[in-house]
Amino acid sequence: MADESATDPITAAYREVDTPSSQVAVFGDREALTLDSGAVLSPWQIAFETYGTLNADKSNAVLICHALTGDQYVASTNPVTGKPGWWSLMVGPGRPIDTDKYFVICSNVLGGCLGTTGPASIDPKTSKPYGLDLSVVTIADMVRAQAQLVDHLGIETLFAVVGGSMGGMQVLQWAATYPERVFAAIPIATGARHSSQNIAFHEVGRQAIMADPEWCAGEYFSQGRRPTKGLSVARMAAHITYMSDESLHQKFGRNLQDRESLTFGFDADFQIESYLRHQGMTFVDRFDANSYLYVTRAMDYFDLAAEFGSLSLAFKGSKTRFCVMSFTTDWLFPTTESRSVVKALNAAAANVSFVEIACDRGHDSFLLDVPEMFSTIRGFVTGAAKARGIPVPGGEG
Repeated sequence: MADESATDPITAAYREVDTPSSQVAVFGDREALTLDSGAVLSPWQIAFETYGTLNADKSNAVLICHALTGDQYVASTNPVTGKPGWWSLMVGPGRPIDTDKYFVICSNVLGGCLGTTGPASIDPKTSKPYGLDLSVVTIADMVRAQAQLVDHLGIETLFAVVGGSMGGMQVLQWAATYPERVFAAIPIATGARHSSQNIAFHEVGRQAIMADPEWCAGEYFSQGRRPTKGLSVARMAAHITYMSDESLHQKFGRNLQDRESLTFGFDADFQIESYLRHQGMTFVDRFDANSYLYVTRAMDYFDLAAEFGSLSLAFKGSKTRFCVMSFTTDWLFPTTESRSVVKALNAAAANVSFVEIACDRGHDSFLLDVPEMFSTIRGFVTGAAKARGIPVPGGEG
């Protein structure tokens, strides 16, 4: 009889929590991680994937930072879902971030659930999952963990740090905290702080999870239960914010789902209802509910101006080259957020270019096939590579 656990996504997801299919770096007491909360993590681990080859002088390393519910499998098959990498359009041989030329690193964030220490991980002190006993983490904590990974890999300076949404927050945090270690930075569809509207959407999602009786005050692991309904609703609410009104109208309109007339009930009459329910149901197979609480909280706490005194002070004296990018129909992180970053970078006399891309697909545009985004990033990365003396594909520069 075949081993059902080999194909069951839930079993696979929990197997990946502490023993991921990807590479993993484990840090002990001498490399303890001090969090913004004052808590100290030890031991702890970070799961990551690498692509391409690190060159002799270690000048071609690119760190990709994933968004809220992403993972380290940026350009390789996800072991839980079996789907291709979440940014395989951007990262790979011949892609804008060319793995024939650059050494690409992508790690699962601190607080995640695919191999990096998070609430689903086993607490060595109790031999049980941390649950809510894990201290709340911040974007800065995530970046400190990544910095220790980069140190572990023997890399002093990153050629580029790239990411969208929460990944873009990490890019900005990297550039502010470790300016001497980042040659180029590409923050996409993001902002220097989380808006009250975005915090509100996250709170709706968290309350949906915590209102699920199966959540058990965060102790569902020990009781053999899973708050799938609450997590599914949280995902549905969040997914709406990733799309634009235009994209929803073009894709679904008011079309009915597998029926010719209204049922006058509360089943999924409309295609958009069925789509959102599907998004929610598939999400619970690959993501941990407590991790969702932690990573949304990290985004909510993010505020570079508050951390450094002002946004311009966050980038004072930075030698990093920036390419800031936004999308016209992104209402989760509208262009005004990117312009605020650009204004602060200009005030700090930083090297910055900015592009707002016309696209009707909303916030998720950065994950989709948007040719102008690809050409912009390819051009910026190629120019930065020339400036750093890294040969470009084809033998130029």
